[in-house]
Amino acid sequence: MTDTRDFVGYGRVPPRAPWPDGARIAVSLVLNYEEGSEQAILDGDPRSEDTGEATRAQQPGKRDLAMESMFEYGSRVGVWRLLDIFDRQGVPATVFACAVAVERNPQLADYLRSASHEVVSHGYRWEEVSTLGEVVEREHIRLAVQSLERTIGRRPLGWYCRYGPSQYTRRLVVEEGGFEYDCDSYADDLPFLVDVGGRPWCVVPYALDTNDGRFWGAPHFGPADDFGEYLKDAFDCLYREGATTPKMMSVGLHCRIAGRPARSVAVERFVEYAKSHPGVWFARRLEIARAWRRAFIEAPSSPD
Repeated sequence: MTDTRDFVGYGRVPPRAPWPDGARIAVSLVLNYEEGSEQAILDGDPRSEDTGEATRAQQPGKRDLAMESMFEYGSRVGVWRLLDIFDRQGVPATVFACAVAVERNPQLADYLRSASHEVVSHGYRWEEVSTLGEVVEREHIRLAVQSLERTIGRRPLGWYCRYGPSQYTRRLVVEEGGFEYDCDSYADDLPFLVDVGGRPWCVVPYALDTNDGRFWGAPHFGPADDFGEYLKDAFDCLYREGATTPKMMSVGLHCRIAGRPARSVAVERFVEYAKSHPGVWFARRLEIARAWRRAFIEAPSSPD
């Protein structure tokens, strides 16, 4: 088997990120919208979703009404609380949207049609694509694009899977056409290029440590300020490094997690903290990908 993993990356001296106005850091706020696309008996799945506020083993064929209601909170309340924060603070976000979830919330679809936030395809459903097989995965990519075009009036230009991609995902995303980048990596603090079928492809990596998913499981955050302080520490490190080599920071949020009252306070405090610094670019991930492509793919080669 050929080893295609890259353990070197940019090495000790990363490239200078081409952020606008010489920004030291690009902050990417990501809102994961998954509610209504998770595993559910009513949707014909063999078991209910087992990842929630109170994680427990699910019984095959049995509905978990408590778990279902936790997801419903995210779409009924949490999503609006977080979007209100972004709008109040005047910062753009990227929405990782599962297509079926958006179908089931017409009010959100209407909002996203006119909002300036970016919508990235988070799959047709909130499913583990690595278990689908190549043929089904290709079809689900197609269905996700068609669904989002119908609900929000435009196709997604970025892609991100639940948990992680399969060995086929990146190639299938490129073959589908219309996408400009994916986020299916946790390998760097900056975008990077990979070869897909002989062409350069942009990856805008995501992060799971600066992610509200750590309120669940163990080890986990306790008070909301634990999450907020962690975000500030990550920001401070990247901002300091960004004085010489600008960086990127991803903040992952979920409607049913950070959309809860106490946790949402930590989100807004972090946004205010980051805004208080000069040289901070709150960016949609598409803007980050396009900046990287312009600088490292589309820029003309220097003359010999």
